[in-house]
Amino acid sequence: MANIKSAKKRILVTETKAARNKAIRSKVKTACKKVEAAVVAGDKALAQASLNAAISEIEKAATKGVYHSNTASRKVSRLSKAVSAMA
Repeated sequence: MANIKSAKKRILVTETKAARNKAIRSKVKTACKKVEAAVVAGDKALAQASLNAAISEIEKAATKGVYHSNTASRKVSRLSKAVSAMA
């Protein structure tokens, strides 16, 4: 356990940031799962709507620094590819 005041503060700040990042990552994963479920079900309209929502969540996460920009781009690309392949 930390004894120095600044070290104690860093622990609290780190916990807060970790909780925020975890919540954002969870939102992204949920959005991606919705797209994948729509693709498996074969519902093109739902897949497209879910894709737009997922892209929005992924871009927000990248903007906030939760995901690296390349990681965000890769996720968007893979989801888009899956929805496009439904045609």
